[in-house]
Order: sequence, then C-alpha cells, then structure tokens
Amino acid sequence: MFQPPGFRQHSISTSLGQMVFYVPEAEPWAKEVTTKPRLVFLHGFGGGSSAYEWSKVYPAFVADYSVIAPDLLGWGRSDHLDRPYRIDDYLTTMTEFLEKTCEEPVAVVASSLTAAFVIRMAIVRPELFKSLILVAPAGLSDFGEDYTRSFFAQLVSTPILDRILYSTALATSGGIRNFLEQRQFAHPNRVYAEIVEAYLASAQQPNAEASALSFVRGDLSFDLALYLGQLTIPTVFLWGKASQFTTAELGTRLAALNPDAIKGLEILEDVGLTPQLELPAVTVGLIRKWLKRLTPDIPS
Repeated sequence: MFQPPGFRQHSISTSLGQMVFYVPEAEPWAKEVTTKPRLVFLHGFGGGSSAYEWSKVYPAFVADYSVIAPDLLGWGRSDHLDRPYRIDDYLTTMTEFLEKTCEEPVAVVASSLTAAFVIRMAIVRPELFKSLILVAPAGLSDFGEDYTRSFFAQLVSTPILDRILYSTALATSGGIRNFLEQRQFAHPNRVYAEIVEAYLASAQQPNAEASALSFVRGDLSFDLALYLGQLTIPTVFLWGKASQFTTAELGTRLAALNPDAIKGLEILEDVGLTPQLELPAVTVGLIRKWLKRLTPDIPS
C-alpha cells in the first residue's frame, strides 16, 4: 500500500503466515541490473506502521542496490494473527524473511523496536548480516526500566477496553494525525495527508489491532542493554534528538555499551522518532555515508 512508483508487491511464506514485500520491478526501474548487493529496509512498530515508513528513502538506493522492504507480520498487507504477538514471533519471521530473500550477508536498515530485534538476530545469526544502520534502536525496557508500567501500556491492558480504544481513538484519521503531530514528529507541519492516509490504511486492516496492542501493552518490550555487548556486526545508530519515547540520551548510553561494534552515533537535531519520514533527504545522506564506512566493498 502506498508504495513508490516502480515498486511491485510480492509475498513469501513464513512459519506464521505470509509476509508482503516491495521491490523495484516496473518503470523507471525495470531495466536495472539484478545482481546488485541487497539492501533491506525494516519498519518500526506503532499504530498503522508498514513499509511505507521507509518509502521516501529506499527509492534513492535502487541504482546501486537490490532494495527490498517488507511489511512485517501483523502490519501493512502482511498476514495478521488474531492473537497477541510475542518477541519470538518477530525474531523468527524476520530471520525467515532474510533467509528466503537474501543469498548473501546483507546491509539492513531498521528502526525503533524492530531495530532492537535486529540486534538480537545479528547476535544469534551473524552470518546473515553485513552491516546495520539503525534508527533509535530500543527495547523499551532498557537499563531495567519497566515499560509495562507506562501510561500507554496500562491504558490498553484492560480486555475489551483495549480494542474499543484502538478502534475509536487510535485507528482513526484524527487519532493517527494527533499521534504523529504530538508524539512522533518534532514539527507538526511536516505531517501531510499522505502520511496519515498510509498509516490509517495499515491500521484498519483486519486484525491489525492485535499487533498494535501487543506493542503498546509492552508484550514485545525487553532490555536491549542486556544484549548489546554481544553484537559483532558493524553498526551505526541514527537518533532524532526530539524523540519522545526513546531519548537521544538513551542512545548515547546504549552505544557506549559496545564501541567495538557500534561505529557511530548520529544525533539529528530538531527531528523526532522517524527522521526517515520527517527529513527523508537528510536520512538518505546519512545512510549513504555510513554504508560507505561500514561496508566499503559495496557501493554507497
């Protein structure tokens, strides 16, 4: 949904359902060489999340990379389970996705909680990865914090009420716009109609509330600080200084846990949680810069 011009939708089977992904196959990309190195873009979590989150960024890399961007299980056009989601659901299906779509170790660009999951995947299966460019990676319960006690987590922890809140307050045009303007972006005037429409289309898919509520309740949260020291894949963190949920100070603390693997921390001034939507051109430039530094053997 809302994929850029020239991108087509495909799907693969995982052990928990079909995952949809988008690749450049139509004009103006139809004649591009297909032997280029793979570059994977993985979106974060939140009401209405999908591969759209990276759609203003990944077309910029088609000339040099074989770009692929999936909707994760429970989001976008991928299958939606009618049950609460667990951390292992995502570790398993994202690993299966990489195994089935990438023949060699790949550079992965990911954001927020998904980026934290990718770190755990890279620790267990380092042979799948070449480098990681991660936007605000956080497990939401980092350094001993208990996310499940937060206001949002407590608010949606009551059965029946949680789905009522989702359908009446979260999965609506007004609810999504308010969240993007007040919580996700540093500047409300950067939220335009297409962004709201794309998030709304994903949020209103059948059973979309199951993944969103699992995320907000804290079912998927964990302490990333317990894992980071085991990471060996070259990695960089990009962090919006105005991010409300996962602060730049948290990014500094996490990066300091493993300076051997984490080669840099870029803090973006005047940007919120998703610089890839708020300032896509700046995000493209930073990704190109770090692809060159982390994987000098492939184009940037």
